[in-house]
Amino acid sequence: MEDSQFDVIIIGAGVMGSSTAYQAAKRGLKTLLLEQFDFLHHRGSSHGESRTIRTTYLQPHYYPLVIQSFKLWKEAQAQVGYDVYFKAQHLDMGQFNDPTIRAVIENCHKHNIPHQLLNHQQVAEKFAGKFNLPENWVGLTTEHGGILKPTKAVAMFQTLAYKNGAVLKDNTKVTDIKNDNGVVVLTASGETFRGKKCVVTVGAWANKLLKRISGVEIPIQPIETHVCYWRIKQGHEGKFVIGGDFPTFASFGKVYVYGTPTLEFPGLIKVAVHGGRVCDPDKRPWGSVVMMNELKEWIEGRFGGIVDSSEPVVKQSCMYSMTPDEDFVIDFLG
Repeated sequence: MEDSQFDVIIIGAGVMGSSTAYQAAKRGLKTLLLEQFDFLHHRGSSHGESRTIRTTYLQPHYYPLVIQSFKLWKEAQAQVGYDVYFKAQHLDMGQFNDPTIRAVIENCHKHNIPHQLLNHQQVAEKFAGKFNLPENWVGLTTEHGGILKPTKAVAMFQTLAYKNGAVLKDNTKVTDIKNDNGVVVLTASGETFRGKKCVVTVGAWANKLLKRISGVEIPIQPIETHVCYWRIKQGHEGKFVIGGDFPTFASFGKVYVYGTPTLEFPGLIKVAVHGGRVCDPDKRPWGSVVMMNELKEWIEGRFGGIVDSSEPVVKQSCMYSMTPDEDFVIDFLG
């Protein structure tokens, strides 16, 4: 494949790169997808069993994008023949005067998102006592929630990209990208690929690669974060399963806590802190969970003792690629 010519070369085969490869190949473009590690590896951001999908963001511009993405997720899974999206309600909660929850409420009004704003008692009634909110807290529920399965989704996009004619290569580390009547991509093993365009979707490695090829430094900070699963006490497991009335959820305040219904591990519920420690993606500490005491306290307080808050049963390490405003970077270089 030395010196092969493509319409588009995509570097980084996580969920962003793999879905880009599928969309490009589907449009008839000669597409190459490169990954520095094995496909479906666990060293980046696009692995594991569940991610929350929701429309209730602080920034108003995400609502139409998420609504469009629901349609695209359903179209893609219909193409491959299995599900990666599992529907649930979504619940946001926080103190009534918390700026985050106020912004979420405002966005619901702005976009006419069907929602319910509930006081602490109404939340307890709606979810049959599964959430105990303090008196000065509110809950906001919407129907637009659910779980996406990341590893399964990446496999789906790669399968669909391949079916549409894309070339997929893993264990291929890109060392340089040059402009020479198009784009020339050089790899650690000495291979050269030519393309009309190049898309870089390397997540936590973005700064390392972009700085090397262009000198441009984008403020993307790799952060090691952890996903924790907690044991539901015996006899209560059925209350938390996906497909029932238990929602995906986000809790705002001093600690931002989020979680999903039981799907991947029977009898366990995923509850985690949004945050982590700054790291070098090539020298990860695989360290301990941040704000564990606050997380345990939150679980004890909100679930009223029916989830064992003494220690998580499963801990999984993951990577964020965080910008200062937590928005995505989609742009052209050069």
